[in-house]
Amino acid sequence: MKSHTVHEIQKELSTLEKKDVLDLCMRLVKHKKENKELLSYLLFEVNDEKEYLEKVKKALDELFNEISRKSAYTTKKGLQKVVRNLNKFIKNSSKKETELDLRIYFCKKIKVARINLDSSKIISNLYYREIDKIKVAFSKLHEDMQYDYKEDLEKLAIVQ
Repeated sequence: MKSHTVHEIQKELSTLEKKDVLDLCMRLVKHKKENKELLSYLLFEVNDEKEYLEKVKKALDELFNEISRKSAYTTKKGLQKVVRNLNKFIKNSSKKETELDLRIYFCKKIKVARINLDSSKIISNLYYREIDKIKVAFSKLHEDMQYDYKEDLEKLAIVQ
């Protein structure tokens, strides 16, 4: 079955009554956890991005604390879980500043935790992939915003 375009869906939604749109939203929320998280963000947290960042950082801290460092394998699996959640939080916000803040925070947490990047090729690739994403997000920011993040990037040895 082929899905309709966003434009077609938007047009159809505009023809529906308020109650019908609400019913559709509730059905979407019940269908998938990601939909529920996105709608929660849009309804309750979109107006206060700083509070959202703090909540996400606390969640990332908890995920970092759960990482077992007994072997490179368990460390890798734990970091992959953190990155999955990180990407989900970033996707909910869709603001470049939030993306940059969270990716920098993730890389700082790896440095602070003293996770050995040389213990596994996958761990080092995961870290350097995040560095590359930071560079891309940084390049898309306005010059004034770039100046605000320059110090953080210098600490991670990304920008000289």
